[in-house]
Amino acid sequence: MKNKTNKGTVDTAPETAPAVSEEKKEDQPKNNSREKIAGTKGEALIIVNDLFKSFGDHKVLRGITTEIDKGEVVAIIGPSGCGKSTFLRSLNLLEVPDSGTIRFEGTDITDKSVDINKMREKMGMVFQQFNLFRNLTIKQNIMLAPTKLGKMTKEQASARADELLKRIGLSDKANAYPGSLSGGQQQRVAIIRALAMNPDVMLFDEPTSALDPEMVGEVLSLMKELADTGMTMVIVTHEMGFAREVADRVLFIIEGVIAEENTPDEFFANPVNPRLKDFLSKVL
Repeated sequence: MKNKTNKGTVDTAPETAPAVSEEKKEDQPKNNSREKIAGTKGEALIIVNDLFKSFGDHKVLRGITTEIDKGEVVAIIGPSGCGKSTFLRSLNLLEVPDSGTIRFEGTDITDKSVDINKMREKMGMVFQQFNLFRNLTIKQNIMLAPTKLGKMTKEQASARADELLKRIGLSDKANAYPGSLSGGQQQRVAIIRALAMNPDVMLFDEPTSALDPEMVGEVLSLMKELADTGMTMVIVTHEMGFAREVADRVLFIIEGVIAEENTPDEFFANPVNPRLKDFLSKVL
């Protein structure tokens, strides 16, 4: 069974599983049927219920249920291959789950009748690789989506791009091409490119993992500033110090389930799940 304690939500009965439907019973994980955990801010923006995803015979997500509140910063950690990036990419259906539901601002985006591209306009995404168009200038990269999607005129998008470049101290790079920027600069541009659409949530898939160590700080600094503005953020990260400092809540995913979640102070100081204890002993 699952118990909510002052140490968060943990798996307290790893040897038994709750009753499940016959079609999923054979390979069901031990803690697949999670109690829905509310976020920390009080107004749910994203509600995930019983999410499953497999690639062939490999079960990647095994019944994830959680909520992300408006204005909440949620950090997701776990070992490589645990399902954390697949879970993040499922939130805007870059990975389509096999079953389960995802409600974003009240709309079930897993419903095939929903225009997912319209939903994605409100969900900024930043990847490990910068994914900037190398044949476009930095300013053109930032202006592209708002103008192509009819969200802004060229004049409005130009002003927005100038504003965002000034914010990150790269106004002098507006007419430069991505190849002339450092990795840290390119990732900062990738972040503000997503912000140009004025999204309601920002999804980050290990945004510093492809950077040289000396460039990590400038990207994390921008993300901290973004969190301070009240932006809802879901971040898959290996940066434990950043998760401890910036997140409102930290999730530990292992073998496709959320094995533990808590506030950063409790999560790092008093972990309960044995797998989390072992993981933290290796990364801290």
